[in-house]
Parts: sequence; structure tokens; C-alpha cells
Amino acid sequence: MDQRIEGVECKLMGIEDQVETLNLTVFRQQQRIERLERQLAELAQLVRSREPETPRRLEDDIPPHY
Repeated sequence: MDQRIEGVECKLMGIEDQVETLNLTVFRQQQRIERLERQLAELAQLVRSREPETPRRLEDDIPPHY
């Protein structure tokens, strides 16, 4: 009986280590996701700020050889 309890305790310790590792992995991934979302928002803002206020017309795009 004691061996069985000891075996279960060892398995439980292993599972606890795995859960802790997974929690750390998820935490780091969430931090990275949040950082990437901030960067994406900054890039989107940069693109919007560089867009012309009035839409371009195809007629305005004259090739340089004309």
C-alpha cells in the first residue's frame, strides 16, 4: 500500500511540474501576444497617418515617359 501511495505522490509531483511549466509557457505567450498586438496597432496607426487625405486618382499617375 505504501508503494502505491509513493507512486501516486511521484506522479503527482511530475504533473505539478508539468502544470507549472505549462503555466509559464502560457504566461510568456500571452506577453508576446500583447506585445505583438501593440506593435500591430502602432503599424496600423503609422499606415493611416501616411495615407493621403484625399484618394488618389488613376489619372494623376502619369508614367514618367510621357
